[in-house]
Amino acid sequence: MKAVILSGGLGTRLRPLTWNTPKSLVPVLNKPFLEHVLRHLKEHGIDEVVLALSNLASSIQEYFGCTNSLDMKIDYVMERSALGTAGAIKNAAEKLSHDSFFVLNGDIFSDLDYSAMLKCHRENNSDVTIALTAVDNPAAYGLVETKGDGRVTRFLEKPRQDEITTNLINAGTYIFEPGVLDMIPTDTEYSTERQLFPSMLASDASVRAFASSGYWIDIGSPEKYRRLNFDLLSGRSGKYGFQNGNEVVTGQAGQVHPTAKLEGPVLLGDNCVVESNAVIMGPAVIGDHCHIGEAATISASVIWPRVTIGNGCKLISSIAADNCVLQSGCEITQAILGNRVKILKNYKLPTGSMVEPKQIIG
Repeated sequence: MKAVILSGGLGTRLRPLTWNTPKSLVPVLNKPFLEHVLRHLKEHGIDEVVLALSNLASSIQEYFGCTNSLDMKIDYVMERSALGTAGAIKNAAEKLSHDSFFVLNGDIFSDLDYSAMLKCHRENNSDVTIALTAVDNPAAYGLVETKGDGRVTRFLEKPRQDEITTNLINAGTYIFEPGVLDMIPTDTEYSTERQLFPSMLASDASVRAFASSGYWIDIGSPEKYRRLNFDLLSGRSGKYGFQNGNEVVTGQAGQVHPTAKLEGPVLLGDNCVVESNAVIMGPAVIGDHCHIGEAATISASVIWPRVTIGNGCKLISSIAADNCVLQSGCEITQAILGNRVKILKNYKLPTGSMVEPKQIIG
Protein backbone atom coordinates (compact mmCIF):
# COMPACT_ATOMS: atom_id res chain seq x y z
CA MET A 1 0.00 0.00 0.00
CA LYS A 2 1.32 3.43 -0.95
CA ALA A 3 0.84 6.95 0.36
CA VAL A 4 1.59 10.34 -1.15
CA ILE A 5 2.58 12.98 1.38
CA LEU A 6 2.30 16.59 0.23
CA SER A 7 5.47 18.04 1.76
CA GLY A 8 6.25 20.85 -0.64
CA GLY A 9 4.78 23.82 1.21
CA LEU A 10 6.85 26.84 2.19
CA GLY A 11 5.78 26.63 5.83
CA THR A 12 4.98 30.34 5.74
CA ARG A 13 2.74 30.26 8.81
CA LEU A 14 5.51 28.55 10.83
CA ARG A 15 8.11 31.23 10.19
CA PRO A 16 10.61 32.16 11.51
CA LEU A 17 11.11 28.47 12.37
CA THR A 18 10.91 27.37 8.72
CA TRP A 19 13.17 29.90 7.02
CA ASN A 20 15.97 27.32 6.95
CA THR A 21 14.18 24.15 8.08
CA PRO A 22 11.42 22.52 6.00
CA LYS A 23 8.18 21.95 7.84
CA SER A 24 8.68 18.19 7.51
CA LEU A 25 11.85 18.35 9.60
CA VAL A 26 10.77 20.61 12.46
CA PRO A 27 11.45 18.56 15.59
CA VAL A 28 8.55 17.06 17.53
CA LEU A 29 9.73 15.36 20.71
CA ASN A 30 13.24 15.68 19.22
CA LYS A 31 12.44 13.75 16.03
CA PRO A 32 11.43 15.24 12.67
CA PHE A 33 7.69 15.78 12.35
CA LEU A 34 7.56 13.65 9.21
CA GLU A 35 9.20 10.71 10.99
CA HIS A 36 6.24 10.50 13.37
CA VAL A 37 3.86 10.49 10.39
CA LEU A 38 5.80 7.75 8.62
CA ARG A 39 5.92 5.55 11.72
CA HIS A 40 2.15 5.76 12.07
CA LEU A 41 1.66 4.81 8.41
CA LYS A 42 4.02 1.86 8.81
CA GLU A 43 2.00 0.56 11.75
CA HIS A 44 -0.96 0.23 9.38
CA GLY A 45 0.94 -1.63 6.68
CA ILE A 46 1.66 1.36 4.45
CA ASP A 47 5.31 0.81 3.64
CA GLU A 48 5.78 2.73 0.38
CA VAL A 49 5.67 6.51 0.41
CA VAL A 50 6.03 9.19 -2.23
CA LEU A 51 7.10 12.57 -0.87
CA ALA A 52 5.95 15.48 -3.04
CA LEU A 53 8.64 18.14 -2.46
CA SER A 54 9.66 21.62 -3.47
CA ASN A 55 10.90 23.91 -0.67
CA LEU A 56 14.24 22.88 0.92
CA ALA A 57 13.84 19.46 -0.66
CA SER A 58 17.50 18.45 -0.44
CA SER A 59 17.53 18.49 3.36
CA ILE A 60 14.49 16.17 3.46
CA GLN A 61 16.09 13.78 0.97
CA GLU A 62 19.36 13.86 2.88
CA TYR A 63 17.66 12.96 6.14
CA PHE A 64 15.42 10.15 4.91
CA GLY A 65 17.32 8.91 1.87
CA CYS A 66 15.85 6.19 -0.35
CA THR A 67 15.98 3.55 2.38
CA ASN A 68 15.89 4.28 6.06
CA SER A 69 15.66 2.91 9.58
CA LEU A 70 11.87 2.77 9.26
CA ASP A 71 12.19 -0.01 6.66
CA MET A 72 9.99 1.90 4.22
CA LYS A 73 10.50 2.58 0.54
CA ILE A 74 10.58 6.33 -0.01
CA ASP A 75 10.40 7.95 -3.45
CA TYR A 76 10.56 11.66 -4.23
CA VAL A 77 8.92 13.87 -6.82
CA MET A 78 9.86 17.52 -7.30
CA GLU A 79 7.41 20.35 -7.88
CA ARG A 80 9.18 22.87 -10.12
CA SER A 81 6.30 25.38 -9.98
CA ALA A 82 3.23 25.75 -7.78
CA LEU A 83 0.78 22.97 -8.66
CA GLY A 84 -1.70 23.13 -5.81
CA THR A 85 -2.70 20.10 -3.75
CA ALA A 86 -4.30 18.10 -6.58
CA GLY A 87 -1.62 19.12 -9.06
CA ALA A 88 1.06 17.83 -6.69
CA ILE A 89 -0.73 14.46 -6.50
CA LYS A 90 -0.93 14.29 -10.31
CA ASN A 91 2.79 15.09 -10.44
CA ALA A 92 3.43 11.88 -8.47
CA ALA A 93 1.33 9.70 -10.81
CA GLU A 94 4.27 7.84 -12.36
CA LYS A 95 5.33 6.67 -8.88
CA LEU A 96 1.91 5.15 -8.14
CA SER A 97 0.63 1.68 -9.01
CA HIS A 98 -2.80 0.73 -10.29
CA ASP A 99 -4.24 0.42 -6.80
CA SER A 100 -5.82 2.57 -4.11
CA PHE A 101 -3.43 4.96 -2.38
CA PHE A 102 -3.48 7.34 0.57
CA VAL A 103 -2.87 11.08 0.29
CA LEU A 104 -1.77 13.09 3.34
CA ASN A 105 -1.34 16.81 3.75
CA GLY A 106 2.16 17.26 5.10
CA ASP A 107 1.28 19.49 8.06
CA ILE A 108 -1.26 17.22 9.80
CA PHE A 109 -0.56 15.06 12.84
CA SER A 110 -3.22 12.54 13.83
CA ASP A 111 -3.71 9.07 15.26
CA LEU A 112 -6.21 8.25 12.51
CA ASP A 113 -6.98 4.55 12.07
CA TYR A 114 -5.81 4.13 8.47
CA SER A 115 -6.78 0.45 8.44
CA ALA A 116 -10.39 1.22 9.37
CA MET A 117 -10.48 4.03 6.81
CA LEU A 118 -9.28 1.69 4.05
CA LYS A 119 -11.89 -0.90 5.02
CA CYS A 120 -14.61 1.78 4.78
CA HIS A 121 -13.29 2.88 1.39
CA ARG A 122 -13.37 -0.62 -0.06
CA GLU A 123 -16.72 -1.63 1.41
CA ASN A 124 -18.35 1.42 -0.19
CA ASN A 125 -16.53 1.10 -3.55
CA SER A 126 -15.61 4.76 -3.25
CA ASP A 127 -13.63 6.77 -5.75
CA VAL A 128 -12.35 8.97 -2.94
CA THR A 129 -12.72 8.67 0.83
CA ILE A 130 -12.06 11.76 2.91
CA ALA A 131 -11.18 11.66 6.60
CA LEU A 132 -13.20 14.10 8.68
CA THR A 133 -12.54 15.40 12.17
CA ALA A 134 -14.62 17.52 14.53
CA VAL A 135 -13.34 20.94 15.62
CA ASP A 136 -14.73 23.64 17.87
CA ASN A 137 -14.65 26.33 15.17
CA PRO A 138 -14.83 25.06 11.58
CA ALA A 139 -14.73 28.59 10.11
CA ALA A 140 -10.95 28.40 9.64
CA TYR A 141 -11.07 25.08 7.76
CA GLY A 142 -12.90 23.22 5.01
CA LEU A 143 -16.36 22.19 6.15
CA VAL A 144 -17.73 18.93 4.68
CA GLU A 145 -21.46 18.12 4.62
CA THR A 146 -22.57 14.49 4.38
CA LYS A 147 -25.65 12.31 4.25
CA GLY A 148 -26.40 9.75 6.94
CA ASP A 149 -24.76 6.98 4.90
CA GLY A 150 -21.49 8.89 4.68
CA ARG A 151 -21.86 10.24 1.14
CA VAL A 152 -20.37 13.71 0.79
CA THR A 153 -22.84 16.29 -0.52
CA ARG A 154 -20.98 19.61 -0.30
CA PHE A 155 -17.63 21.24 0.40
CA LEU A 156 -17.38 24.73 1.82
CA GLU A 157 -13.96 26.26 2.36
CA LYS A 158 -13.62 28.65 5.31
CA PRO A 159 -17.37 29.17 5.83
CA ARG A 160 -18.93 32.24 7.41
CA GLN A 161 -20.53 31.70 10.80
CA ASP A 162 -24.02 31.75 9.26
CA GLU A 163 -22.97 29.02 6.78
CA ILE A 164 -21.78 26.50 9.37
CA THR A 165 -24.03 23.42 9.40
CA THR A 166 -21.60 20.89 10.90
CA ASN A 167 -18.41 20.84 12.96
CA LEU A 168 -16.86 18.16 10.75
CA ILE A 169 -14.00 19.39 8.62
CA ASN A 170 -11.68 17.98 5.99
CA ALA A 171 -8.89 16.34 8.01
CA GLY A 172 -6.37 16.41 5.17
CA THR A 173 -6.17 12.63 4.65
CA TYR A 174 -7.70 10.85 1.65
CA ILE A 175 -7.82 7.53 -0.15
CA PHE A 176 -7.86 7.80 -3.96
CA GLU A 177 -8.66 5.25 -6.58
CA PRO A 178 -6.08 5.51 -9.39
CA GLY A 179 -8.73 6.60 -11.92
CA VAL A 180 -9.14 9.86 -10.03
CA LEU A 181 -5.74 10.94 -11.36
CA ASP A 182 -7.32 11.17 -14.82
CA MET A 183 -9.59 13.93 -13.51
CA ILE A 184 -6.60 16.16 -12.65
CA PRO A 185 -4.97 18.23 -15.40
CA THR A 186 -1.25 17.75 -15.99
CA ASP A 187 1.27 20.49 -15.11
CA THR A 188 -1.52 22.76 -13.90
CA GLU A 189 -2.15 24.37 -10.54
CA TYR A 190 -5.23 22.55 -9.29
CA SER A 191 -6.80 22.24 -5.84
CA THR A 192 -8.29 19.08 -4.33
CA GLU A 193 -10.56 21.04 -2.00
CA ARG A 194 -11.76 23.81 -4.31
CA GLN A 195 -11.69 22.13 -7.72
CA LEU A 196 -11.23 18.36 -7.79
CA PHE A 197 -13.68 17.31 -5.09
CA PRO A 198 -16.51 19.67 -6.15
CA SER A 199 -16.11 18.56 -9.76
CA MET A 200 -16.31 14.93 -8.65
CA LEU A 201 -19.57 15.63 -6.85
CA ALA A 202 -20.91 17.39 -9.96
CA SER A 203 -20.07 14.33 -12.06
CA ASP A 204 -21.76 11.98 -9.55
CA ALA A 205 -18.52 10.25 -8.55
CA SER A 206 -18.53 8.31 -5.28
CA VAL A 207 -17.04 10.56 -2.60
CA ARG A 208 -17.37 9.19 0.93
CA ALA A 209 -16.51 10.47 4.38
CA PHE A 210 -14.73 8.65 7.18
CA ALA A 211 -15.31 10.45 10.47
CA SER A 212 -12.65 10.10 13.15
CA SER A 213 -12.80 11.12 16.81
CA GLY A 214 -9.09 10.64 17.44
CA TYR A 215 -6.32 13.16 18.00
CA TRP A 216 -5.83 15.69 15.18
CA ILE A 217 -3.88 18.91 14.81
CA ASP A 218 -2.66 21.12 11.97
CA ILE A 219 0.84 22.36 12.89
CA GLY A 220 0.63 25.37 10.59
CA SER A 221 1.45 27.96 13.28
CA PRO A 222 4.14 28.16 15.98
CA GLU A 223 1.48 27.99 18.70
CA LYS A 224 -0.03 24.80 17.27
CA TYR A 225 3.44 23.35 16.78
CA ARG A 226 4.21 24.02 20.44
CA ARG A 227 0.83 22.55 21.44
CA LEU A 228 1.56 19.33 19.55
CA ASN A 229 4.79 18.84 21.48
CA PHE A 230 3.02 19.49 24.76
CA ASP A 231 0.04 17.27 23.91
CA LEU A 232 2.42 14.40 23.19
CA LEU A 233 4.34 15.08 26.39
CA SER A 234 1.15 15.13 28.42
CA GLY A 235 -0.35 11.95 26.96
CA ARG A 236 -3.29 13.70 25.29
CA SER A 237 -2.89 12.02 21.90
CA GLY A 238 -3.84 8.40 22.42
CA LYS A 239 -1.00 5.90 22.31
CA TYR A 240 1.58 8.33 20.88
CA GLY A 241 3.96 10.28 23.07
CA PHE A 242 4.27 10.03 26.84
CA GLN A 243 1.71 8.12 28.86
CA ASN A 244 1.48 9.37 32.44
CA GLY A 245 1.68 13.10 31.75
CA ASN A 246 4.43 14.05 34.20
CA GLU A 247 7.48 12.05 33.14
CA VAL A 248 11.01 13.42 33.09
CA VAL A 249 12.97 11.65 30.34
CA THR A 250 16.65 12.40 29.94
CA GLY A 251 18.78 11.37 27.00
CA GLN A 252 22.12 9.65 26.85
CA ALA A 253 25.47 11.05 27.96
CA GLY A 254 23.97 14.10 29.64
CA GLN A 255 25.04 15.91 32.80
CA VAL A 256 22.31 17.17 35.15
CA HIS A 257 23.58 18.83 38.31
CA PRO A 258 22.02 17.37 41.48
CA THR A 259 20.71 20.81 42.51
CA ALA A 260 18.87 21.33 39.20
CA LYS A 261 15.10 20.93 39.35
CA LEU A 262 13.24 19.19 36.52
CA GLU A 263 9.47 18.97 36.93
CA GLY A 264 7.66 16.95 34.27
CA PRO A 265 6.60 16.50 31.69
CA VAL A 266 10.10 17.16 30.38
CA LEU A 267 12.08 15.61 27.53
CA LEU A 268 15.81 16.31 27.66
CA GLY A 269 17.83 15.25 24.63
CA ASP A 270 21.18 13.49 24.37
CA ASN A 271 24.45 15.11 25.46
CA CYS A 272 22.77 17.97 27.32
CA VAL A 273 24.28 19.83 30.27
CA VAL A 274 22.04 21.29 32.99
CA GLU A 275 24.00 23.30 35.53
CA SER A 276 23.41 23.96 39.23
CA ASN A 277 20.11 25.42 40.42
CA ALA A 278 18.62 25.47 36.92
CA VAL A 279 14.85 24.97 36.83
CA ILE A 280 13.03 23.26 33.96
CA MET A 281 9.26 23.27 34.44
CA GLY A 282 7.22 21.12 32.09
CA PRO A 283 5.86 20.93 29.62
CA ALA A 284 9.26 21.40 28.02
CA VAL A 285 11.21 19.77 25.19
CA ILE A 286 14.96 20.33 24.96
CA GLY A 287 16.93 19.06 21.99
CA ASP A 288 20.31 17.30 21.83
CA HIS A 289 23.56 19.06 22.75
CA CYS A 290 21.93 21.92 24.66
CA HIS A 291 23.57 23.75 27.56
CA ILE A 292 21.39 25.13 30.32
CA GLY A 293 23.32 27.51 32.55
CA GLU A 294 23.37 27.99 36.30
CA ALA A 295 20.07 29.21 37.81
CA ALA A 296 18.42 29.44 34.39
CA THR A 297 14.65 28.95 34.23
CA ILE A 298 12.82 27.24 31.37
CA SER A 299 9.06 26.76 31.34
CA ALA A 300 6.48 25.72 28.73
CA SER A 301 9.04 25.95 25.92
CA VAL A 302 10.41 23.96 23.00
CA ILE A 303 14.15 24.18 22.41
CA TRP A 304 15.82 22.74 19.32
CA PRO A 305 19.33 21.17 19.29
CA ARG A 306 22.58 22.96 20.16
CA VAL A 307 21.00 25.87 22.03
CA THR A 308 22.87 27.65 24.82
CA ILE A 309 20.86 29.16 27.68
CA GLY A 310 23.11 31.37 29.81
CA ASN A 311 23.29 31.70 33.57
CA GLY A 312 20.15 33.21 35.09
CA CYS A 313 18.23 33.33 31.80
CA LYS A 314 14.46 32.97 31.73
CA LEU A 315 12.79 31.30 28.74
CA ILE A 316 9.02 31.17 29.20
CA SER A 317 6.34 29.93 26.78
CA SER A 318 8.71 30.23 23.83
CA ILE A 319 10.40 28.34 20.99
CA ALA A 320 14.12 28.59 20.26
CA ALA A 321 15.34 27.03 17.02
CA ASP A 322 18.71 25.34 16.61
CA ASN A 323 22.00 26.99 17.55
CA CYS A 324 20.45 29.95 19.37
CA VAL A 325 22.54 31.59 22.09
CA LEU A 326 20.94 33.36 25.04
CA GLN A 327 23.59 35.11 27.06
CA SER A 328 23.37 35.39 30.84
CA GLY A 329 20.44 37.26 32.37
CA CYS A 330 18.21 37.32 29.27
CA GLU A 331 14.44 37.23 29.63
CA ILE A 332 12.41 35.71 26.81
CA THR A 333 8.62 35.36 27.08
CA GLN A 334 6.14 34.10 24.44
CA ALA A 335 8.77 34.53 21.73
CA ILE A 336 9.70 32.60 18.60
CA LEU A 337 13.42 32.60 17.77
CA GLY A 338 14.65 31.47 14.38
CA ASN A 339 17.86 29.48 14.17
CA ARG A 340 21.22 31.01 15.18
CA VAL A 341 19.62 33.98 16.96
CA LYS A 342 21.82 35.56 19.63
CA ILE A 343 20.31 37.50 22.54
CA LEU A 344 22.89 39.61 24.36
CA LYS A 345 23.54 39.71 28.09
CA ASN A 346 20.72 40.90 30.37
CA TYR A 347 18.45 41.85 27.47
CA LYS A 348 14.69 41.56 28.04
CA LEU A 349 13.11 40.72 24.70
CA PRO A 350 9.67 42.31 24.20
CA THR A 351 6.93 39.78 24.95
CA GLY A 352 5.61 38.04 21.86
CA SER A 353 8.63 38.79 19.65
CA MET A 354 9.30 36.80 16.48
CA VAL A 355 12.98 36.97 15.60
CA GLU A 356 14.26 35.95 12.17
CA PRO A 357 17.33 33.69 11.91
CA LYS A 358 20.86 34.89 12.58
CA GLN A 359 19.82 38.13 14.28
CA ILE A 360 21.80 39.60 17.17
CA ILE A 361 19.48 41.31 19.63
CA GLY A 362 20.30 43.50 22.61
